[in-house]
Amino acid sequence: MTTAWSQKISALQNKKEYAELNWEGSFDEYLDIVRGNPRVTRTAYQRVYDMILSYGKTEYIDNKKRLIRYHFFSDEKNGSRDAVFGLDVPLMKLVNVFKAAAHGYGAEKRVILLHGPVGSSKSTIARVLKRGLEDYARTAEGAVYTFSWVFDEKVTLADGSVLHGRIKSPLHEEPLKLIPSDLRGKFFGELCPPESGFTIPELGELNPHCRFIFQRLLAHYAGDLSKVYKHVRVHRMVFSEKDRVGIGTFQPKDEKNQDSTELTGDINYRKIAEFGSDSDPRAFNFDGEFCVANRGLIEFVEMLKLDVAFLYDLLGATQEHRIKPKKFPQTDIDEVIIGHTNEPEFKKLESNEFMEALRDRTIKIDIPYITKLSEEIKIYEKEFNPRRIRGKHIAPHTLEMAAMWAVLTRLDEPKKHNLSVLQKLKLYNGKTLPNFTEDNIKELRKEAAREGLEGISPRFVQDKISNALVSDKSETSINPFMVLNELEAGLKSHSLIPSEDTRKRYRELLGTVKQEYEDIVKNEVQRAISADEEAIAKLCSNYIDNVKAYTQKEKIKNKYTGLYEEPDERLMRAIEDKIDIPESRKDDFRREIMNYIGALAIEGKTFNWRTNERLQKALELKLFEDQKDSIKLKTLVSSVVDRETQEKIDIVKSRLIKNFGYDEESATDVLNFVASIFARGDAKE
Repeated sequence: MTTAWSQKISALQNKKEYAELNWEGSFDEYLDIVRGNPRVTRTAYQRVYDMILSYGKTEYIDNKKRLIRYHFFSDEKNGSRDAVFGLDVPLMKLVNVFKAAAHGYGAEKRVILLHGPVGSSKSTIARVLKRGLEDYARTAEGAVYTFSWVFDEKVTLADGSVLHGRIKSPLHEEPLKLIPSDLRGKFFGELCPPESGFTIPELGELNPHCRFIFQRLLAHYAGDLSKVYKHVRVHRMVFSEKDRVGIGTFQPKDEKNQDSTELTGDINYRKIAEFGSDSDPRAFNFDGEFCVANRGLIEFVEMLKLDVAFLYDLLGATQEHRIKPKKFPQTDIDEVIIGHTNEPEFKKLESNEFMEALRDRTIKIDIPYITKLSEEIKIYEKEFNPRRIRGKHIAPHTLEMAAMWAVLTRLDEPKKHNLSVLQKLKLYNGKTLPNFTEDNIKELRKEAAREGLEGISPRFVQDKISNALVSDKSETSINPFMVLNELEAGLKSHSLIPSEDTRKRYRELLGTVKQEYEDIVKNEVQRAISADEEAIAKLCSNYIDNVKAYTQKEKIKNKYTGLYEEPDERLMRAIEDKIDIPESRKDDFRREIMNYIGALAIEGKTFNWRTNERLQKALELKLFEDQKDSIKLKTLVSSVVDRETQEKIDIVKSRLIKNFGYDEESATDVLNFVASIFARGDAKE
């Protein structure tokens, strides 16, 4: 039985892919590979840039500005687990840095520092890059090669030391480094001619360990390189953070325990007895994070918490692409150095004159919070969706209202234009407001340069949504008020709110969101009540007949009396008032409607009440006004509801479930809530 199961597992394995990823060949075979595809010798920055482009991109216009969305950061390959939403502009800046570095314009000699508030996706971006490199190196397009020294038989060197077995290049270096630097120029021109469209980059020198072996073998074979190369086996390099190959991560620890050898490697004291000296490269472990990340990427978590002792290694690795292992010469490395930090740590850097050299070698990319509502909603939909949340229904607008509040806390109050912060949010989200152009929106963004660098983190909101989901206040669903109440309660103990004034402002914004939710659900219930398509079509037909007679200065035949009468001005104005058409504009609006119907007729199309959004809204509101009294919605808040009313309410409830995404409990809740609003309104009257 065990054999059968193991065979099934084996059958799932892609043996062809395994063979490709574990390819091994001679040095000559590798040179043939380079001749066929010189791009296998790319630098780390070139590889990262090509990796991002390989996923494709979409160009679009936003506020008259050409933007690019790089699909790589959508993380679709991993089910969008680490997708980055709403940060197209910062990500464009980041990719432009990779592009400049790939072309050798100087950015490759800088540390990339992602700077922003907590929870703004800095770590996520670094994680996506690392995992992307792991995946890319497994493709034919992203193939990377390194080498090992192989001695099938023991080779005794002149100094009496013995080389045997397999010795991997500790820094996973490019095999072309085995060609002496004074021979490379002429040979590379033949290996990679100009017509290939690619130039083999500067490679630097071998690491001390491989250089030691190379020089001893060269002396052993009296300078015959061809015999030296017989001991070289080139093999595919598969990036893996877990296996510490090509991907490094460094996280500062307690200041007293920080040791710079974690970056560059340390002496292996057990091997000193074997090789006789602590300056013998064979007695040194080249396993620091810089060594591990060679050819790939190293991430510095909370980079500015680094001790000053680390600064020198970091500066050399950045500017000269070299590290200085203890007791060895400077060693060439090739890797992307990316770090991230938050606002307080960056302010310390700015005020520390001893960090001036680091500031000068740093490219800062601001990673702010999202300020576009539709993008913020995606964050919560990714975490809280029917595939992941089982047993509880999330009522419509719950995530939207939580996201709305989060975004509002990040926006600055508009300084002019007589705008509310909620209207500003809607403008940023692509809505239009009278007398506001794209230029006005650009001006709003310019006057709030630090917008998005302060406010509430998505993590705080996610925690409160989770609290609502596990709450015993509802067995089957959660609604916006449950989440908003959790958010309000959480404000009392939120440690990252800088002042009581800020806390008070956040509470007031919760009130703004609740009012917006009231307006939204009132509209939905109105639409559900007036969703009798036959009644709307009849009302629309009646309106159009009257408008046609009015614009053509005709009378209209009364269907019941058979007499010709003046157009029903009262009916027309009752509908037009619902969409704020003033008396002075009624003639223009009616002519627009008739012209629209005429244009459709010329195209062979039939007018339908759904084809004009404004008219549809007006008709729905008029029908709701006509029907709300007959349905007696406000009686829901009383203890007695007659059978006829209950039947009508059940129809409305079924429409809410079918058309708006509610379940039984949340539909009942929202009807009760809207009923209480109407009851409140009647009481005021």
